[in-house]
Amino acid sequence: MKIGMCMFLWTTSVGPEHEPLLADIRETGFDGVEIPVFEGEPDGYARLGNLLDALGLKRTAVSALGDPAHDLISPSAEVRNTAVDRMRWVLECSAALGADRVSGPLHSVLGQFSGEGPTAEEVKRAVESQQHIGEHARDAGVTVGLEALNRFECYLVNTMDDLCDLVRRVGHPNIKAMYDTFHANIEEADPVAALTRNKDEIIHIHISENDRGVPGRGHVDWPKIFAAIEAIGYDEWLTIEAFGRGLPDLAAATKVWRDFAENPEAVYRGGYAHIVQCWREAHSPPGRR
Repeated sequence: MKIGMCMFLWTTSVGPEHEPLLADIRETGFDGVEIPVFEGEPDGYARLGNLLDALGLKRTAVSALGDPAHDLISPSAEVRNTAVDRMRWVLECSAALGADRVSGPLHSVLGQFSGEGPTAEEVKRAVESQQHIGEHARDAGVTVGLEALNRFECYLVNTMDDLCDLVRRVGHPNIKAMYDTFHANIEEADPVAALTRNKDEIIHIHISENDRGVPGRGHVDWPKIFAAIEAIGYDEWLTIEAFGRGLPDLAAATKVWRDFAENPEAVYRGGYAHIVQCWREAHSPPGRR
């Protein structure tokens, strides 16, 4: 198991100026960080990868499609092709960074709605787009972890069952699923069952409290979640995703209107300690917890 920290709490563009913060994240005990991929060129991500190597930090990548011009389910073939090209750039940057996976709602445009649920044609177009992306992902040596978002942020896939049905229809080894405890808390009747019955498709997990603040301070049922993670044999990344008001555009996109912690240090230090404790308890005999 590897513990990661998503840099969304501070920025969507990590650079040399963040070295002191990255060093403290490493000193806290984190194995790696999740790097946003929204702008720049592969060479810049390669330099960032060298910095992370020097700090002893592994890394994953995260991205999203926020521009309607990058609509993978558009009825326009030209728009879909442009969106696939955008995803190819995301994959190239992720590979240059040294990440073996990039996660996020990389199936449809974040915050774009049609006024109704997904149509059969939209799902068909989603499958075809992801199959093309899968080929680019294979060439880049990167796996895409698609994310189900709650109904207030997207409409294509809101539950793990819907997401993993899409992934299975795509049928490509480089297109998989990620599980996020925040979205599951909203959309799943049983967040634990949603995780366990889709275990074969999940390559990444976001640890995110119900208010997107400090993990362990809200009402997510962490003992059951970690017991399920242990039971399915998942031994990959557990990455904290939390948000604040430091970046107005990102705060608006994630509907963050207030602070969820006294400071960022409370999020990553408290969150790290919470994961370590939950993991230890999930792996301890009941009488010794």
